[in-house]
Amino acid sequence: MCRRETRDTYRWGMVCYDSDVPKKSYRLDPGQIEVLDDAMAEILRNKTGAERLRISSNMFSMARRMVLSRLRSEHPDWDQTAINREAARRLSRGAV
Repeated sequence: MCRRETRDTYRWGMVCYDSDVPKKSYRLDPGQIEVLDDAMAEILRNKTGAERLRISSNMFSMARRMVLSRLRSEHPDWDQTAINREAARRLSRGAV
């Protein structure tokens, strides 16, 4: 069973309950999107630096593609230069 949390408790996230899944205690706070599972943390710890860098690079590339796609749909009148500039600003949190 899933229910939508209130805005004050967990940024409008979904909380799901399943009686077959063992209950775990996770630390949740507004600044944290997900809590990493212990098994996944172990897998990531065993990755080489190059593997972790490739994973993070792929994640950034996917985020950039998503931002570009959204900007194109929201602003069909913008040229590619304006879209790239706004994507850079958003991804850098305004540093560019």
